Amino acid sequence: MTNNGVREVSIEVRSDHICGHFFAMASPCEVLIDSTDQQQAFAVTQAIAAEAWRIETKYSRYRDDNIIHQINHAHGQSVAIDPETQQLLSLANTCFELSDGRFDVTSGVLGQVWQFDGSDNIPSQTMIEACLMCSGWQNVLLTESSVRLLPGYAIDLGGIGKEYAVDRCVQLAREILPNTSVLVNFGGDIAVTRPRHAHPYWQVGIEHPDPARATQMLVTIAQGGLATSGDARRFLLKDGVRYGHVISPQTGYPVIGAPRSVTVAGENCTQAGLLATLAILQGDQAEVFLQEQSVTHWCLW
Repeated sequence: MTNNGVREVSIEVRSDHICGHFFAMASPCEVLIDSTDQQQAFAVTQAIAAEAWRIETKYSRYRDDNIIHQINHAHGQSVAIDPETQQLLSLANTCFELSDGRFDVTSGVLGQVWQFDGSDNIPSQTMIEACLMCSGWQNVLLTESSVRLLPGYAIDLGGIGKEYAVDRCVQLAREILPNTSVLVNFGGDIAVTRPRHAHPYWQVGIEHPDPARATQMLVTIAQGGLATSGDARRFLLKDGVRYGHVISPQTGYPVIGAPRSVTVAGENCTQAGLLATLAILQGDQAEVFLQEQSVTHWCLW
């Protein structure tokens, strides 16, 4: 899908690999294939794009014809869910428990009052408290085959959906090209199937959150996942205080004092993304938290 909504796939031949391009989940997406076979590269890019669009269609909160819309508009009634949706919601439950409630997919309602557009429009305490009354994963009833939200509640899988899609697409790439290294990059959420043949690593650029510093930090990755969380583009600025877009579901306010950008390497993209977001939610203790997890990471302040 391009920025104008047309679903298109293209490939670009580079010096030692082929890069596939498409647009999904509000992000430019790349598929790097360690091969010179253009037909093979186009086929795997098409398959990955189709899977990304399938997941986006199924789980986007911006549609009125999918399971997320059904769940969010069930008015307190139980909604039957398929195994894939159950798996994703179980992951959301695990994230909530591991984070002591800091990672909560019902807190997306706060995005209705916080508009991170670079302005100084801070919502009132009354507006924030009204949103907090309609959030809290502990009040969601999830079973093996159904989910029920309280009236007024809504789930938003944006915090795990893209990472899940990356990991699904990497698994698909492994099935199609088991002996070829493929890197999947959905707007900075990345995973790699296996090391490359000639030299094992792919090089990935991490954008510096400060626009005045246009340079990129280069990171090498041979296998596994890589994810970044930060406020490079989405923030508010009020009385000299910068409010990043990562909101604490416990206070209803953006986390203060956190790094501008956190990048984490993990076994897969979902794990890396969760740790990066959890680190941001620790505020000025982000780096301490990541050191305790014994994961490779990069914090930019």
